Order: sequence, then structure tokens, then C-alpha cells
Amino acid sequence: MRIAIAGSSGLIGTSLVRSLRSDGHEVVRLVRRSARSADEVEWDPLRQRVDAAGLAGCAAVVNLAGAGVGDHRWTEAYRREIRDSRVLGTATLAEAVTTLDTPPEVLLCGSAVGYYGDTGDRAVDESAPPGDGFLPEVCVEWEEAAAPAEEAGVRTAFARTGLVVSRRGGAWGRMFPLFKAGLGGRLGDGRQYWSFISLHDEVAALRHILDTPELVGPVNCTAPAPATNREITSAMGRVLRRPTVLAVPAPALRLVLGDMASDVLGSQRAIPAKLLESGFSFAFPSIEQSITAALGER
Repeated sequence: MRIAIAGSSGLIGTSLVRSLRSDGHEVVRLVRRSARSADEVEWDPLRQRVDAAGLAGCAAVVNLAGAGVGDHRWTEAYRREIRDSRVLGTATLAEAVTTLDTPPEVLLCGSAVGYYGDTGDRAVDESAPPGDGFLPEVCVEWEEAAAPAEEAGVRTAFARTGLVVSRRGGAWGRMFPLFKAGLGGRLGDGRQYWSFISLHDEVAALRHILDTPELVGPVNCTAPAPATNREITSAMGRVLRRPTVLAVPAPALRLVLGDMASDVLGSQRAIPAKLLESGFSFAFPSIEQSITAALGER
């Protein structure tokens, strides 16, 4: 297939491009500069412009673009960047695919388990309503931005992804060096659930969504058994053979992270009901398996 991917230079996008190309698919990457080769398409999500002609012939369009949630403190300016990079980019692609003579079979948009807000000990699947707060509001707008494609009859799916376990980037990429140095520990009381997924399974899940016509709407891309921060801390210590006696109290996190601390201390126990029902099999379902797989990444 010919597949267009926005956000192809990120942690997940880079791995997805490599996986698809290794199986012979033609991947077109959306770039925020002038296209320099036949496999690039210029776009400017903030100005809502894209070279729609470059999407012609694509069987699928994937949007993984978005400013990193944990890259900066959540100032008002950065909140706008988090929102606009997701909502405007998705709206741009959703409108663009409706202008094509032959629209793609599927538009797969990134989203996040942040949609559910703080769920405490309560397990939630894709049928759960959105939570309260900044991230749930962003996720709702993010998914709603794809409405033009849905209304035009394009199968539209939203990959509500959890924390991706990888040593190459994301939140876990910053955690690995700390734990390897023996400086890792629980955050707050450690009782909050983290919905995680190995990078390998995340890429496999995205490809499964692309290949499975019945998967429409939100799809939780998380391992089947979310773990508490305390359990994850212990697993990191066991796999890396390092002590995890340190702990960061909640007030200190709020002082350092500001509003973002609520996301770190919040609990999200998301279950991948749709993936499991559609026959998807996780290669690394447990947290220890996911951490071990991350150590073996190339």
C-alpha cells in the first residue's frame, strides 16, 4: 500500500515507517518544509495547509503529529501549542482527504488515554466518557477534528495510546537513565495506574488497526494489564538490577512540574477492549516484558 504519515520523525512514527517499509509498503512522509524527494509531502498544520496532491493514491493516512506533552512546563503558550499541533493538524488532513478523487480507505489519528482523565482504580474501555481537565479537553477536540473525513465515509480510527515503553524517547526514554543510575523511585504514593504499551506492540497495534476494517472510532493502544507506578518502579529495579528506594513526594512534583504534575500523579487504568476483541495479540503484555523489550531495541 501507499501510506502517508504525519509525525514520521517522532518515536512512534520512526518505528512505524521502518516497519511498513520493511514489508514493502510505500511510505510518504509529511514534512514541515519544502519536499526534497518523492517520498515527502509538504504541509503546515498550524496554517492548515497541505499539498493534497501528494496524498493521491494513498490507501491510508496516519497522523501522529503533536507537540510533546512532557517537553515543557504547561505555560499558557505551551498549552496552546499542545492543542493546536494536534487539533489543527488533524483538521487539515481530514479536510484534505475529502478533496481527493479517490479518498483513502482509512484515516488513523493519534489520540491518548488522557481522554479518560483520572479514573482512579476504575478500569475503562473505549466506551467510557471523557474525563475533566486540560488533557481530556484536548483529546476530545483532537478526535472531533477528524469529523470531515468521517462524514465523507472514510473509515476513521483514533489510537488512544498510553505511555510507550522505549529507551529511545518519550517519558520512558527519560526514565531509563535515572533508574540505571539508581536514582529511580515511585512518584507520589505510587498507587496511580499507568496504562503502558511496548514500542513493538504500539507499532503492531497501529498496523492492526490499518488492516482491520471493523476497527472504527477510538481504540485503546495499551497493554492488557495496566500497572501502578509502585509496581512499575519495582519492575524497573528488577530488570535493571538497581535500587529503587528513592521517592518523589507529590508536593515536590507539583513544584517542579506545575500543572503537568496532575497528569503524572493521575491514575488511568485503560483496557484495550477493541484490540483484544478483534484478535490482536500482544508480544509483551506485562510491564517486565515491555521493559526488557525496550532494553533490546536497536
